[in-house]
Amino acid sequence: MGSLNVKKGDRVVVIAGKDKGKKGEVLSASPSDNRVVVQGVNMVKKHRRASAAHPGGIVEQELSIHVSNVAHVDPKDDKPTRIGVKILDDGRKVRVARRSGEVIDR
Repeated sequence: MGSLNVKKGDRVVVIAGKDKGKKGEVLSASPSDNRVVVQGVNMVKKHRRASAAHPGGIVEQELSIHVSNVAHVDPKDDKPTRIGVKILDDGRKVRVARRSGEVIDR
């Protein structure tokens, strides 16, 4: 188990694999498995049986990818960047883009 540099809601770009170059938002992060689910990335078709809640059929959904295959998107120029940590004057610890120095945390 470890901690990840990415959180739910972060904008990332895929840097390796069949979906290389795609950008999307992190839908969920699993620190214990070092995996993240990114919107529109690693899509698979699943055959779902009908139930009272939803009709049956073939649905598309995202599967998780390893966190090492994604990089943060720099808010300034939309390019991949690494992450640094900075402590602000008011004592808050925030994540910053190494490329531009822009604060990533809201």
